[in-house]
Amino acid sequence: MPRTALPVALSAALTAAVLLPALAPAAEGAPMEMERFQLVLLVRAPTWKKLPEAEARALQAAHLGHLTRMGAEGKAVVCGPFDDQQDVTLRGACIYDVKDAAEARALAEADPVVTSGQLRIEAVTWWVGKGYMTFPKRPPAPSR
Repeated sequence: MPRTALPVALSAALTAAVLLPALAPAAEGAPMEMERFQLVLLVRAPTWKKLPEAEARALQAAHLGHLTRMGAEGKAVVCGPFDDQQDVTLRGACIYDVKDAAEARALAEADPVVTSGQLRIEAVTWWVGKGYMTFPKRPPAPSR
């Protein structure tokens, strides 16, 4: 599969999973309300290399610190690693609640695992049925 085909396919599958329940008719003739989030995929970069254990642990701690800060600021509402995926270059995903994909991209590109060249990111705007995505552990929503 081409390098960008899997993130696009994953984004489409996630969109379908959230939208299908929302497609049930609301009120007759009422438009479906949508809201947007920014989906960021973390992908192994072409410059990835096996790091010495101590360096890998330190980089992982810095990565988790970055994600924790993004969460505390209300920008990253949920993040996590992937497992059991066919394409092992897909490492994880974050859903950001920020103005647009450019802002999410800038925040994600500041992640130490990205600046180190170990991972790269793909960022897209993801539209979902309003109210289908809730994040009970997030701090109060930032003003956008």
